[in-house]
Amino acid sequence: MRAHEAGALHGDIGNREPAWLRTPVDVNALVPQLWPRHVARGPAGALTVAGLDVRDLAAEVGTPAYVLDEDDLRGRCREFRAAFGDADVYYAGKAFLCRAVVRMIAEEGLFLDVCTGGELATALSAGMPPERIGFHGNNKSVSELTRAVDAGVGRIIVDSFTEIDRLTALARERGVRPRVLVRVTVGVEAHTHEFIATAHEDQKFGFSLAGGAAAAAAFKILDEDVLELRGLHSHIGSQIFDASGFEVSARRVLALQAQIRDARGVELPELDLGGGFGIAYTTQDDPASPHDLAKRLRKIVDGECAAENLAVPHLSVEPGRAIVGPAVFTLYEVGTVKSVPLGTGGGAADGRAYVSVDGGMSDNIRTALYDASYSATVANRASTAEPMLARVVGKHCESGDIVVKDEFLPADVQPGDLVAVPGTGAYCRSMASNYNHVPRPPVVAVRDGRARLIVRRETEDDLLALDVG
Repeated sequence: MRAHEAGALHGDIGNREPAWLRTPVDVNALVPQLWPRHVARGPAGALTVAGLDVRDLAAEVGTPAYVLDEDDLRGRCREFRAAFGDADVYYAGKAFLCRAVVRMIAEEGLFLDVCTGGELATALSAGMPPERIGFHGNNKSVSELTRAVDAGVGRIIVDSFTEIDRLTALARERGVRPRVLVRVTVGVEAHTHEFIATAHEDQKFGFSLAGGAAAAAAFKILDEDVLELRGLHSHIGSQIFDASGFEVSARRVLALQAQIRDARGVELPELDLGGGFGIAYTTQDDPASPHDLAKRLRKIVDGECAAENLAVPHLSVEPGRAIVGPAVFTLYEVGTVKSVPLGTGGGAADGRAYVSVDGGMSDNIRTALYDASYSATVANRASTAEPMLARVVGKHCESGDIVVKDEFLPADVQPGDLVAVPGTGAYCRSMASNYNHVPRPPVVAVRDGRARLIVRRETEDDLLALDVG
């Protein structure tokens, strides 16, 4: 039982006994949907991942470290492929990208979506076939587009009229015909944080459906006949649990497909419904399975195509977080523990322990940026101590440097203990920084009881290497 499901933890809790105090808490329990599939507690109570004790891992690579359960990630790739059948599954590389992960998703039969020149360079250097790469981005530079065209990427998702002009000029200059999709802003208000909702009208991505820009972009590409327009693309946001947004998006995009057919006599052969599928960060989260997502999306696409008398287009989706997010946890070492009073009622309800670890907002900015919630557990041992309300915080000079806002940890947590935070595979290492000149952690892949470094830890020499003063 987590603090999030036991009752409200905020406000003047000193004036009453909150519900979570009356609820038994097992601080050693691991909630399966929050952790990589091959994480368990060993005989001594320490966490193991794919058979490897985290104490040994910490001794070998240090902390903090991102720990990737490789078979978990590969299994999720296979689940999406099986669920979506003949549709193309593009791994959204922005969630987390390195050459080892590129090779993993390629070996499991996935395509890859990139959104910058750096991500494209990583994909190509890892040997990803360029025809299996899609290129996103709202402000692709001429040099980025040139590299994508010269490499022969499989499709470019165009995001502005300026980009269409740039790409058209490049295609004419090189005598090639790049495949493109038009990104459509469908006007869906996704149930997620405003910073990661991408389909409402007042934001930077795509061509407005309601304003007519999406249709105008499609007509421009078709009329100039330089680029090959393959279809339409929609993405409503990230960390989405309510599939109704995808249904509305598909309905509106397919209505545009019918409009294009009626105006130009062309039925576009492809439709990309994006990604953003949610994962469990706490016990309150209940994400849909790939099978359920696929079943629901196919049902609405088939129904709308029948209603519009359209041939069912070739579908593609772009899961990123849903593949890599649950496959990773971050391992920290506790440095200090500090008790802080919360109210005046006395007793356990009146305080919180601040458990400071050797990382923080430099390796996980999501709590500060999105008010994201996470879970945590003591990882190096089991404990028989009473649970206490804790906040896991980092080492940075910010009061908002919080990793886990509210969690029950054993009252005997102490300096030197290891703390593990699950669900950190997506948008943690990829958004990591060197704030306070802290080197970024390594990424370690574990499989069959053996660990391999896939992204090394940064050093102080790395930090100083770019300082030319």
